[in-house]
Amino acid sequence: MPGRKASADLGLKGKRVGMVVFSPYPADPRPRRAAEALLGEGMELDYLCEGDDKLPKQEVVAGGMKVTRLPIQHHRGGKLSYAYQYSSFIFLSACILTWRSLRKKYDLIYVHNMPDVLVFCALLPKMFGAKVVLDEHDPMPELMKTIFNLEDESFAVGVIRKLERLSLGFADLVVTVNVACKRLFSERGTKPEKIGIVMNSPDEKIFPYRAATSYPVNRSSGRPFVIMYHGSLVERNGLDLAVDALARVRQAIPNAELKVCGKKTPFLDEVMEKARAAGVDGAIRYLGPKKLEELVGEIESCDVGVIPNQRNAFTDINTPTRIFEYLALGKPVIAPRTPGILDYFDRDALLYFDSGDADGLAAAIKQAHADSQAAMDLAERGQKVYLAHTWQEERSTLVNLVSGLLKGVRA
Repeated sequence: MPGRKASADLGLKGKRVGMVVFSPYPADPRPRRAAEALLGEGMELDYLCEGDDKLPKQEVVAGGMKVTRLPIQHHRGGKLSYAYQYSSFIFLSACILTWRSLRKKYDLIYVHNMPDVLVFCALLPKMFGAKVVLDEHDPMPELMKTIFNLEDESFAVGVIRKLERLSLGFADLVVTVNVACKRLFSERGTKPEKIGIVMNSPDEKIFPYRAATSYPVNRSSGRPFVIMYHGSLVERNGLDLAVDALARVRQAIPNAELKVCGKKTPFLDEVMEKARAAGVDGAIRYLGPKKLEELVGEIESCDVGVIPNQRNAFTDINTPTRIFEYLALGKPVIAPRTPGILDYFDRDALLYFDSGDADGLAAAIKQAHADSQAAMDLAERGQKVYLAHTWQEERSTLVNLVSGLLKGVRA
């Protein structure tokens, strides 16, 4: 399905933009797609990002984008470690943007969280006339509560929430990932007309559309029934729940196996130890980290994709990109009943379970196995939602939001 047509004169050609993100380039897909969208409209773009020992500190990539990798890398750790990394990255980013603004003014500074306060690296460029976009990938209070098991009333969460409010107020335009996040930020005091939604849709050049009906309804005899998980191997994403569900379905589906793609973490080691204790480690295939391009073949060879999220403040409002990646390639999806998902998908588009419920996840897996035709029908209905939110659609939204901001038009 073709994307919405942007207006003929977006007024972006030749405009200068600085993009800042505390994650690696080109590995982080959302900032990369946003940068490519703006480059495609003729903007000149400087890209400041996390360092990488294996890549050049500075390079010019396709489209003329100038990438600068700062000598700071993100490492998981405690609250003090995060604070040090964030503050160092903000300081260096601010220095570079200020210096470059003195030489040639920016029209736009586009900042991706986390953290929210990274947006203040645009303080001097904004004083010189640049407009500021804050792209809120994740609401930090909910994510920090989940990562560090913090109470909503805790001092730390209160500070994070105040910093979020200041950051959203400083930005001229807030871009976020779904309806649930827009609703959340609006409830916290940001005017709804200041917030635009650009979903994390997969790039069609990497995940080409494949109709669910293109797969055979009946599986080949003797072939394993492949359940697939891909993504960050952290507790909130529930790989342990998927392993629990696998143990529950093995009696009914002896040839069931779980395929796992993602960067190795200590949590994965914990999960695999649990799998060995349950006697299902032989039914788990860990394939390691995969580039997006490599994921396509893995998804095409699975029977069903799972989003086995644990229940927490963050996953309740999240709309996982993985759902769209499975649907783009015509695969049925098992996902939790959460507001961030139900805002987009009705009960006939996905197989559902209650987040955190291994028995419910196991029941959904059994259902997908027992009736291949019904699973295909669900995938077809889910694909209709995906087609309304392809990257071409979301890209058009993004460039129109940026164009409107620079022309003085509200989101």
